[in-house]
Amino acid sequence: MLYAVFMSSAVPPSPKPQEPLGTPQLLEVGPPDEPCLRADAARNRARLLEAAARLIAEHGVAGVTMEAVAAAAKVGKGTVFRRFGDRTGLLTALLDHSAKRLQADFLSGPPPLGPGSPPLERLRAFGVAVLYRTAEQLDLQLAAQPEPTRRFSHPAYESLRMHITVLLRQILPGADCDLLAHTLLASLDPALIHHLTRQRGLSMERLEAGWLDLVDRVTGTQPQR
Repeated sequence: MLYAVFMSSAVPPSPKPQEPLGTPQLLEVGPPDEPCLRADAARNRARLLEAAARLIAEHGVAGVTMEAVAAAAKVGKGTVFRRFGDRTGLLTALLDHSAKRLQADFLSGPPPLGPGSPPLERLRAFGVAVLYRTAEQLDLQLAAQPEPTRRFSHPAYESLRMHITVLLRQILPGADCDLLAHTLLASLDPALIHHLTRQRGLSMERLEAGWLDLVDRVTGTQPQR
């Protein structure tokens, strides 16, 4: 399986030309790393994130409150609120490192996820990588998910949609790839993965096979598995 390798009417034309495929750059998926923070502020931020990660490991996401994180990091509660704003901001910051690492993998990492493979193979690998990453961090992803009115404009979602759109424009240059990208990403939604795996008991292998089948059907290609 791919995970084992790396962990009707005519559709209107795409409204924009394909993006240039020059040197990949990391997309902004969350608050910047704030390199200009004072040394003590940077240390406090790192301590807070480490404390939150420990609380999740010990008690699950439900155990992460602003008060609990402040106590675990031995700082005042106001420090936590000033740094992250609210609980969602704190949880989002925890996901940010993982999201940027995924971006680095699909923008400049080894194939088939990164450059060097045909776009169809990269699209297949991309969905599998997102699927397993989401499953591994499911409780955290659900807790940090933006409210519905902001979900599809959130930078983390936009970075994934943009990457899928670029790949689709190489595979299906005449298709409405912006809308197709949303359709494909809907199958990787954390709430859906929660429902399928924890409420219906579907295996990750079945979800992986479903993603590959969906890509083949959307792109009109034959399975290569």
